Amino acid sequence: MAAGYGLAAFVRFLASSLVSWIDMLNIVPYSTNMTPTKRTKSNREIALEAASHLFLTRGVAVTSMDDIVAYSHVSKTNIYYYFKSKEELLLTIVDGLTSHYERRLAAILAEEELSVYDKLERVVRALSLENENNDYLGGCPFLTLYVQTAGEYPAAKEKFRLFFAGQLSSLEALLLDGIGRGELRRELPAHATAAMIVSVIEGGLFVGQSTGMNGILKDVLPALALLLK
Repeated sequence: MAAGYGLAAFVRFLASSLVSWIDMLNIVPYSTNMTPTKRTKSNREIALEAASHLFLTRGVAVTSMDDIVAYSHVSKTNIYYYFKSKEELLLTIVDGLTSHYERRLAAILAEEELSVYDKLERVVRALSLENENNDYLGGCPFLTLYVQTAGEYPAAKEKFRLFFAGQLSSLEALLLDGIGRGELRRELPAHATAAMIVSVIEGGLFVGQSTGMNGILKDVLPALALLLK
């Protein structure tokens, strides 16, 4: 009986210890006073978000892995478990950004009930307005990261090249569809106009960030409509 009681107590002790250990793994400090809170994201997600914020607002070159550790409160061992280097972390962030906007664009272009101009308006808004009112160094996340990394990280440069080539191709196809339907002027140069739209978005975000005129792209949309009709 005594042995049975001792075994049961030992099992309860192990179970209690295991629960406490799991709880410790599932908390993350959210402020400088190290107050714990329940973790809702994985260490990988937290490290990615921290690195993305620092790369976009402070710069890639000046952000070290130690900075990411300090900002995210994720240990360096954990970060290196998921990402072997700062470059791998950067490339994962670029993949996430480009995939997000590729999905947004594909979803908009698939909406058959919309006119070509309505699709264009939504594309411009998707690529631009959600990036306003941020503190990214270059206004646009793509411009910010490309300027900083194109020389040192050729793999990142290639990812950006493929992304923008895809955006230009999709916009050109949309413009050609609009011309074919009679919604846009027949003499409209589709390829050059697609390039102009992307350039306006990127330039508008940069100008808005550098001048504080964060609503500048809202004024651009009506002007763009006049050029296309």
